[in-house]
Amino acid sequence: MSALNGPLSGAPGDDPLGDPLLRTRITPPTRPVTYLRRERLSGHLDQALRTALTLVNGPAGAGKTLLAADWAAGLGLPVAWLTAEAGEPRPGVFWAYVLQALRECGRPLAGPVGVPADAGRLDPTLLPALAAELNAADGPVVLVIDEFDRVTAPEIADQLDFVLRHAGPGLRLVLVTRTEPLMPLHRYRVAGELTEIRVAELAFTHEEAALLLELHGLSLPVDATRALVDRTRGWAAGLRLCAMAALESGDPETYLKEFEAGHSTVADFLLAEVLKRQPEEAQDLLLRVSVLERFTPELANAMTGRTDAEPLLVSLHRENAFVEHLGHSWYRLHPLFREILRAHLRVRLPGLEPQLHRRAARWLCRAGSLSETVAHGAAGGDWGFAAGFLVEDLAIGQLFTGLGSDELTRLFSGMGPEVTSGATDLVRAALDLARCDVPRGLAHLHRAEQRLAAEATGPSGDAAAGAAAAQLSCALLQAVAARLSGSPVRAEEAAETAERLRQEVPARLLDKHPELIALLLTQLGSTRLWAGRFEEARAALTTVAGTPGGASTAFPREESSGHLALIDYLNGWPGRAERRVLARVSEAERSSLPPPCAPGIGQVVLAAVAVDRDELDRAQALLDETALLPSATHDPVLAAGRAITRARLLLGRGHPQAAAAVADPVATAVASPWATSYEALVASAAHLAEGRPGPAAEVLDGVPHEAPACAVEAARILLAVGRSESAVDLVDGIRADGHKGPAVTVRAALVRAQAAEEAGDSATARRLVAQALLDARRERLRRPFLDARPWIRPLLATPPLQELAAGWLTAGPSGGAGPAAGGPEPARLAATELSEREGDVLLRLARMMSTEEIAADLYLSANTVKTHLKGVYRKLAVNRRGDAVRRARELGLLERLSGAPDQPPPGAKPLPEAQPRPRAPSPPP
Repeated sequence: MSALNGPLSGAPGDDPLGDPLLRTRITPPTRPVTYLRRERLSGHLDQALRTALTLVNGPAGAGKTLLAADWAAGLGLPVAWLTAEAGEPRPGVFWAYVLQALRECGRPLAGPVGVPADAGRLDPTLLPALAAELNAADGPVVLVIDEFDRVTAPEIADQLDFVLRHAGPGLRLVLVTRTEPLMPLHRYRVAGELTEIRVAELAFTHEEAALLLELHGLSLPVDATRALVDRTRGWAAGLRLCAMAALESGDPETYLKEFEAGHSTVADFLLAEVLKRQPEEAQDLLLRVSVLERFTPELANAMTGRTDAEPLLVSLHRENAFVEHLGHSWYRLHPLFREILRAHLRVRLPGLEPQLHRRAARWLCRAGSLSETVAHGAAGGDWGFAAGFLVEDLAIGQLFTGLGSDELTRLFSGMGPEVTSGATDLVRAALDLARCDVPRGLAHLHRAEQRLAAEATGPSGDAAAGAAAAQLSCALLQAVAARLSGSPVRAEEAAETAERLRQEVPARLLDKHPELIALLLTQLGSTRLWAGRFEEARAALTTVAGTPGGASTAFPREESSGHLALIDYLNGWPGRAERRVLARVSEAERSSLPPPCAPGIGQVVLAAVAVDRDELDRAQALLDETALLPSATHDPVLAAGRAITRARLLLGRGHPQAAAAVADPVATAVASPWATSYEALVASAAHLAEGRPGPAAEVLDGVPHEAPACAVEAARILLAVGRSESAVDLVDGIRADGHKGPAVTVRAALVRAQAAEEAGDSATARRLVAQALLDARRERLRRPFLDARPWIRPLLATPPLQELAAGWLTAGPSGGAGPAAGGPEPARLAATELSEREGDVLLRLARMMSTEEIAADLYLSANTVKTHLKGVYRKLAVNRRGDAVRRARELGLLERLSGAPDQPPPGAKPLPEAQPRPRAPSPPP
């Protein structure tokens, strides 16, 4: 045997340098009592027995070592364990430990293998002999090398690769490392001989985190656990350190929600294990990019003033130094690491953070990133730059779209009055108008226009384009103010100005921000609708509603559809109006577009339709959804529509005084003919209900009834006060065109029928009532007949009218009462098809599960479940859990969703089923 392959030098158990072999390096670590075995990871590690090489790769504290140790302890096979040492470049020492680890696990090595006698090199025969012996063994041995990232000598990696390839099935190598090993992984991956467990798989899931916290003695609500996992990204050490710190606090849940990462044991760990291990230039880069949500090497260079960011970031990512690669050259820091670095930045380089934000804003501005540019400009206190970019980018409309408006409002809330420029005043005006504060908004807008005119520098180039963008933004704000103040003239002027300026604004900006023109046309259409110019309003609103889909125009498209639905309703088409509103909601959900910031005119239209159908509880629920909107009292169309619908609801419930009180006129620059007419109709109906026909008729005198729906309602009241000729003349005066819908024709037919009945022409009266019943049944319009009860009830008791009204308006053949007789309402149409997740939530509602139980069962947050509940309530037109379940059973939704007849859960109190409704007979020819 050669000197290089002879017995161990020095005493037995020494390495080639004569130092004793440390048993701690060849002994797996002990698992703490709070260790959580995760079966999904142990099961994945079992694949290591079928592949030559297994890689467990993750950052410091990811739980790699304990995972491997726990898995190895339960294998039932020989497992050799070695923990690598930092700066171990000598092959002889490394292999001495490997051989000792193999012997310790019960795998004796024959004499030909030998032992290394020289720390710096190996006898050429040692590794072939070792590979041959392992290959000839009866079964495999598993060799786990922990902290393999400490092995930096390529020679050792090549030697390991040689032994692994030639040992065949006799060796299974598991490398636990923070970085990519020097082994040729691509070869093993292509050959199907590589098992990989990386950082994403090592992260704790929400459910695993809850179990881990319980092992530490913490039992938290689902939302609190999810928030902690999101903040730590499931990082094992972060979860453990946070749990231990929370146990020492008086209120663990509050501590975990509010703890400052920069001043915690987590910070101590990351600063020591990650930051301080990096070279000085990498530390500087990490500190400076900590102010960024994401960054590229170029942006990082702008932050450091150097040009070495790309290799540094590649290295940091490779080393799992909490730098995540997002693809397309974008990176981001682990959120907890970022918090800690920012706190450390303020201590180590005080005063630098605002400068870094301003550098980032300017770089991102050139890259065209709106939200990040504004955010960093605001964070750096450079309000003029942030506002200027928002205006020049033609993005002022995003303060109204309901998408990023909340974040933009939050960012600009810190802008003080001392900051003055045309752009900052324009942003202030937009914020005021978004809050429906017209006087302040117009004051800021006037100052903005003056300053922008003074700041204009020339007629060409970027300055001219920026000036045109600012003026177009002013036109939008003028249109918003016109809508809120009910000023059609001002809205038309703003639209004309915008049309001229569109030719001067670069097409790329108009394409980038289609929401601006969509918003402007929505304001124009709403103002025209307020003025009673329905067809002109329809033209503008239809253009917006037909705008190509996309998140940026989702809100104006939905608003425009709501206004178009209102026009349909005022023209007497309640079913068409309802379908239009619901179709837009369904489209938004199918396209996964974000919901608008709040419900609005669409809900009011649905409520008005519900009143016409005598579905008063549903109408109240829909109106309640709009109660807290700022625009409910400031937007004329919405405010008037809501007040009128609420008044009609109160009339339907027999409260005429309350109805008259809520139907007050909306204060605007120009009165709305249809709103004025409806307000007069409510007041007149209230007088009539309280037995005052004279005042009821007087209220209607001099009030225009241009909207067909208003005209027929006024005719009904005139007929009731004895002015039959005026009533019939008013109905005959409704223009005969295609705009009249069933709500108009049904009421018109009933007015003529009552007039005929009073004139003694019963045959004509019955014919007209029959036609009205046929038209009304298709739309389920009950209110016109309920309002006509004093004279129509005897007619409905005669055939064939009785058959036409049976089952949906009056008592059916089986004696079941219809709505007019006080019985249960027939089942209503479902608002839209529920999404898959909403269906899941609804099924669990029917099982009497709480919000928290549903969240846990579906692996969702409680807030997400609440969002789905709101969607279910809206689509079923209810506002309580029990009503949602009852409504779903009426529609057969639960049976369709579960695939089986709906049964209440064991022990649950069954909800009452809807009464069966007889089918109405076919109408006579």
